Amino acid sequence: MEQFIVSARKYRPQVFSEVVGQQAITNTLENAIKNNHLAQALLFTGPRGVGKTTCARILAKKINEASVENPEDHDFAFNIFELDAASNNSVDDIRNLTEQVRIPPQVGKYKVYIIDEVHMLSQAAFNAFLKTLEEPPAHAIFILATTEKHKIIPTILSRCQIFDFKRIQVIDAKNYLKKIAIEEGINAEDDALHVIAQKADGAMRDALSIFDRVVSFSGKELTRQAVTENLNVLDYDVYFTSTNLILKNDIPNILLQFNSVLSKGFEGHHYINGLASHFRDLLVAKDAITIDLLDVGDVAKKRYLEQSQATSINFLLAAIEKANTCDLNYKSSKNQRLLVELCIMQLASITFDGEKKKGPNYIIPASFFKETLKGLAQKPVKTTAPATATATVKPLQQASNTPVPAKALGRRNRPTGLTLKSVFEKKAAIIEDDEENIDLSKLPKDVFNGEKLALVWKQYIHLLLKRGEKSIASIVNAGVPREHQQNIIVELPNTLMEQQMQRHRHLLLGFIRKQLNNFSLDLSIEVNETVAKRFAYTPQEKFKKLLEINDHMALLRNTFDLEL
Repeated sequence: MEQFIVSARKYRPQVFSEVVGQQAITNTLENAIKNNHLAQALLFTGPRGVGKTTCARILAKKINEASVENPEDHDFAFNIFELDAASNNSVDDIRNLTEQVRIPPQVGKYKVYIIDEVHMLSQAAFNAFLKTLEEPPAHAIFILATTEKHKIIPTILSRCQIFDFKRIQVIDAKNYLKKIAIEEGINAEDDALHVIAQKADGAMRDALSIFDRVVSFSGKELTRQAVTENLNVLDYDVYFTSTNLILKNDIPNILLQFNSVLSKGFEGHHYINGLASHFRDLLVAKDAITIDLLDVGDVAKKRYLEQSQATSINFLLAAIEKANTCDLNYKSSKNQRLLVELCIMQLASITFDGEKKKGPNYIIPASFFKETLKGLAQKPVKTTAPATATATVKPLQQASNTPVPAKALGRRNRPTGLTLKSVFEKKAAIIEDDEENIDLSKLPKDVFNGEKLALVWKQYIHLLLKRGEKSIASIVNAGVPREHQQNIIVELPNTLMEQQMQRHRHLLLGFIRKQLNNFSLDLSIEVNETVAKRFAYTPQEKFKKLLEINDHMALLRNTFDLEL
């Protein structure tokens, strides 16, 4: 059985053109060799797995190849010395190195010393290395490599030509993985390779290690699902589903989804952080100019474009702010799960329009979902005649003497929420449901006049005040009721009052029917702006109104010399 060689070793670049993502540095080094303009001390710095040691080995080989006529006939392995400063960091190790530097090479022109993890040298070792690094022999070239440049003393940095290696871009890592997959005969999805490249976080060596692991798991067919399952990463499908539920204001299902994410071993911090990044990507996808900022595959990019059309910029900005606030407060929170749950409930309430006044941390009341589920359990039957604002069951009774069952009419969905508007509408819906089950033709229809109507009207106002419902009591008091053909017409001074009265209409009509013992009468609400004139708005008008009620107001004004 042939021994397996990991991809990081098998596909390690042998020439500068094979190095991934460091084109600026490789071009500089090639030109320096070509023009004989190479410094004797080089420092390669950057994150792990980006090609520092690989470039150092390629450079060491290239230097001697340029110094002979037939480089194929020579082996320059004895001209390259690698020292691991992590395990050889003492003064004695550096002294041994300086003694070896004095000996010229047997083949080729240069001896190259590659010191990896140079920041691990001790302070004394750095000081012992200073003189040799500043004035090395003509045949010696030092290449230092480190991931932590800030730990190297300034006197060493000043003697080196520094090359800063950058993180490998996701697209570059993905393309290199795609090339390896083709050579290995592996059928890999583009999104699967993209997830691996993202997980590597800019390190090509890590990307190759992850690639080997996932191939061992899934075989020759590399799918996005297999990669996310093996790497235990949250697939972007989770965030697309979460956003759809948030836009639908579906708090119960998004809480269930979050619970499913936690049951798979993910932290709430990971979920909310990824959700914030998802909102950012949707915001980027809103504009064709910024679409290139999306660091995703082509398939995922199309999905981002589609979902971004269903979201508004205001929603995305508010959602990013809430998710970012949750991210910042996560570590300091004692109940981290509750913090995330409150955040996603607030996110799902951003686009909810059932409330006129919503605070910054508004959450849809639980009663909304309770009523919605109840409405789904009792699906209404559609009727051919739509209901109007003032419609009652009376026209149906006139068409037929037999009572119409409620199921035939179909019950409308009751309003939800805890606002004043929703409370009134719920009560009105209950009364309408009760009316549908009653045969009104068998109920009394006593005759009444305007005086009796006015008396009952005042009784209802007193009842509202007794209950503490002062707002609706003032609206009812502003109305001018009159009897017309055994029905009631009430006039209000403006449309705002008319809207409030419409919400309270069925409660008021039910009270009046019982008090007048006439269950066939109806209530119509009209707007008459001239009615407003009978109310006193200015101080002078208020005084005239009081004077009509009490004659002693004139004496009060004269006694205290009031300006009225």
